[in-house]
Amino acid sequence: MKQLLCATFEGIDAKPVEVQFTATKGLPAFTIVGMANTAINESKERVKSALLGNGFTFPPKRLTVNLAPSDLRKEGSHFDLAIAALIALGNGEESTEGWYVFGELGLDGSVSENTLLYPIILSLANQGLIRRAVVPDVSVAKLSKIPGISFYGVSSLTQTLELLRGVAAPEPAECSSFDFKRLEHEGEPYFYHEEYPLDFRDIRGQEHAKRSALIAAAGMHNLLLEGSPGSGKSMIAKRLRHILPPLHNDEMLDCAKLEILEGKEPSFTPLRPFRSPHHTSTGASIFGGGYDLQ
Repeated sequence: MKQLLCATFEGIDAKPVEVQFTATKGLPAFTIVGMANTAINESKERVKSALLGNGFTFPPKRLTVNLAPSDLRKEGSHFDLAIAALIALGNGEESTEGWYVFGELGLDGSVSENTLLYPIILSLANQGLIRRAVVPDVSVAKLSKIPGISFYGVSSLTQTLELLRGVAAPEPAECSSFDFKRLEHEGEPYFYHEEYPLDFRDIRGQEHAKRSALIAAAGMHNLLLEGSPGSGKSMIAKRLRHILPPLHNDEMLDCAKLEILEGKEPSFTPLRPFRSPHHTSTGASIFGGGYDLQ
């Protein structure tokens, strides 16, 4: 029995999933077990088409793919490539130990990215669970910002099989850094902007309020501003983001992860996330409905 590694989300953290494959005697069938959601079960048709279109002949056996652990719910189309690669490798002698494989398959065997790919791999990296991974080549530029992982970009199922069989030995993508100004502290980089579209020099007076804003920014404290209209509360709040401490490399990666989970394209900006709700905001508008805020 051969296996490759993939992953799925459980809450906000990614959990490793062993993709196992076996071919046994019996009526020809293709089954995926292990609490797979609809997107994974539908992958059977994508996998069949991709394999047949690339010269693979399905054996007249009962093919079973198991996603372990079986009590963990799995979701996502990024399991396609691992499933197809396992079936194509069959009972060959190639070692697949330690390989994470991610990618959604097209009907012609092309490999495309999945929106959850970046946050899943970042979560695995933060847990120290991943060292090398096969990923869609269109995702390499974004994923290579995660340090400590060897990424091998592929564009097709055929290219993936050549890599796993050792026919092709491409160099892993180089880890790319951020092109921002940085400070070094104890060997760790902290990134920042040199441009300040909103500056505290625009505020006249209010020395106590500006001093409070400086202390709140330096210590990462909350700040409540109270005063008459036009006294400068909103001006101070809008400028707080630009004096917050620089972002660490890991913090920039985590911010990009949250942006992707919100359905946005990651910006990889050194500006620290900041919220300034209005005093008339309700608890439900800030935290969302369905919670007891008392």
